[in-house]
Amino acid sequence: MRRQFDHREQGLFVAEGEKVVRRLLESRFEVVSVLLPANWLVELGPLLRARPEDVAVFVAEKKLLETLTGFSMYQGLLAVGRVPPPLSLAALLRRSPQPRLLAAVDGLSSAENLGALVRNCAAFGVQTLLVGETSVTPFLRRAVRSSMGAIFHLPVLETSSLAGTLAQLRAHGVRSIAAHPRAQARLLSATDFSGDCCLVFGSEGYGLSPAVLAACQEAAAIPMPPSVDSLNVGSAAAVFLYEANRQRK
Repeated sequence: MRRQFDHREQGLFVAEGEKVVRRLLESRFEVVSVLLPANWLVELGPLLRARPEDVAVFVAEKKLLETLTGFSMYQGLLAVGRVPPPLSLAALLRRSPQPRLLAAVDGLSSAENLGALVRNCAAFGVQTLLVGETSVTPFLRRAVRSSMGAIFHLPVLETSSLAGTLAQLRAHGVRSIAAHPRAQARLLSATDFSGDCCLVFGSEGYGLSPAVLAACQEAAAIPMPPSVDSLNVGSAAAVFLYEANRQRK
């Protein structure tokens, strides 16, 4: 639980809590192991038996589990899953019907904020989430938990150059629209989200990097009073994605 970078190198992630573990067991993601109290083994037994792979199941009381994890566990359930092999951008675009709706994140350092954004993407029909090289991975334990398992249904491409990937999108006819409150940004309601587009969200403190901002064709802003300069990135993403869905009916 304390060695998340080791997990990442091994292609593993941790799912925590009843809803997230249940959604992992219901997904197509490979499940490596489950750690849970005996009462939850009875509850989740049918899902475990339905899995195509052999899942190692460890049973222990909640107090013992908390000594292993080092933190309080509300429900006492954990599972280890395997991060799926990455798909290329071209393959992801081929799988996405038009009009395409993608999202991208640049410089997000909060796993909880990224998890909330993942949940919003799944709720509003985003077909692929692009995660820039300066962002945390959406497969951190806290990000998976904050997404409430939505990460199991959202294709993700973790890129080594978000600006370069946005340039590739442009070559495929996908417009990149920056969520950025700069002077020349259009208001959200005046921005066209009806065609193929990728909505690009920046970090909690500094917004979008100059390189990523330059790779976007347009910028849009949520109208707010001067006393409020920005929203939490999860909230901003929900507003942008709702507007995109409204325009697409």
